[in-house]
Amino acid sequence: MEGIIWLVATALVIIPMLKLLPHFGINKYWAAACIIPLGVLVLLWVMAMKLQELEKR
Repeated sequence: MEGIIWLVATALVIIPMLKLLPHFGINKYWAAACIIPLGVLVLLWVMAMKLQELEKR
């Protein structure tokens, strides 16, 4: 049962990341890093840095 909950939660994070990452100039396949919780945090951090870059332009 715990595995199913983890699988659903992971899918709920990966699907939006697949759509968001290309807008930040990051390959959408990096969304696979969301399988591990630390991967989500790293991707969010990278996206925030890219957003700052885009706002400076």
